[in-house]
Amino acid sequence: MKLDDSLFQQVQNRVSECLALAERHTGRPFDPPLVRFNQRGRIAGSAWTERWELRFNPVLLADNAQDFLTEIVPHEVAHLVAFALHGQVRPHGREWQTIMSEVFGLEPRTRHRLNTEKVAPVFRYDCGCRIHKLSLRRHNSVRRGQKRYQCLHCGQPLMPIKPSGKRTTP
Repeated sequence: MKLDDSLFQQVQNRVSECLALAERHTGRPFDPPLVRFNQRGRIAGSAWTERWELRFNPVLLADNAQDFLTEIVPHEVAHLVAFALHGQVRPHGREWQTIMSEVFGLEPRTRHRLNTEKVAPVFRYDCGCRIHKLSLRRHNSVRRGQKRYQCLHCGQPLMPIKPSGKRTTP
């Protein structure tokens, strides 16, 4: 997917802003990381600490630019800063959480809340007591007859729901 150049530049600028905040807070400089837009699937972004690289999902970015600039970019930069300051630590451990809250003034959430159906569709299944959403991988396992899933609440088997809204047999 081709990203709009201005959106690409906004992400680059936000990475620089976050690093500048971290530099002011810690009193030490940080080199700018390599920023790529090649993350795939449901993951919004990832930090490759030892490579000093950030990767962002271009599809999710295009649909959620503001969320990326306010939360996703600082989240990933915090991983790099934590690594630079403390070495290899738990990905969302105390060091990372401190950077998120004290340096960036953000709640240290470990997961984004973006709609990922465009990049990772879900399939609706019914058990009789509720609707369940299965990933493409699980859905395909059901279709091939390799797996059967059941509701953890009522114990009934999950049955695929056709787009028309009717239950089908797997």
